[in-house]
Amino acid sequence: MIFRRKGKNDEAETTGGFFGDEEDAAAEGGASDEAAEAAAPVGRSAGPFDSTEVDATTLEAEDRIDLGALVITGMPGMELRLQVDEASGDVQAVLLVLEDSALELRAFAAPKTSGIWAEVRREIAAEATRMGGTASETEGPFGTELVLVVPVEDPEGQIFSQTSRVIGIDGPRWLLRATVLGRAAVEPDAAPPMEQSLRNVVVVRGNEPMAPRESLALRLPAGAQAATEEEA
Repeated sequence: MIFRRKGKNDEAETTGGFFGDEEDAAAEGGASDEAAEAAAPVGRSAGPFDSTEVDATTLEAEDRIDLGALVITGMPGMELRLQVDEASGDVQAVLLVLEDSALELRAFAAPKTSGIWAEVRREIAAEATRMGGTASETEGPFGTELVLVVPVEDPEGQIFSQTSRVIGIDGPRWLLRATVLGRAAVEPDAAPPMEQSLRNVVVVRGNEPMAPRESLALRLPAGAQAATEEEA
């Protein structure tokens, strides 16, 4: 895994060439891909999980990366980037990059009695429309999600359309919002690694009272703070 600190204004990069061996992955998948997809569970039954739903040894496994409110599992060839607010130094989002696809993760507090994804989903769709884009609801492996197509300006000032999948998962007193970017957002055959990475996430909500929609605190992984400070 490679750790990179991102400024608050950085866009998610979705260019190719992030390690990984596409031919090996295709060979391993083979004819079993269709059967695995048909058997894939819908919703949260196979993850992501709340920290109370897994044992301590699972959270402390070598392939797990503790980022505070989110514990993620690394995959071969995947790059981990953190979006950091330059003014406060707070980690705002996690970005997992594999080849020319990416998965952005953010976690928020939610009420005890009900989920908030349906309400948040409507607001995201309204914002996409306000920006001159489109938002379509569709049923995916995690339930109802959004497909957004919005205009984006590149560094040269050219306007192009960016497609993304926004997935919301209601858990015990939390909402995990995942945005799939790049090839995995538009080509189903590229989506499984991003979806599996999402299922592997463990959310650590904690017991402290928080207002609904308040961001759950993320932090740099152990061993990355010193390197980041040296870069700065």
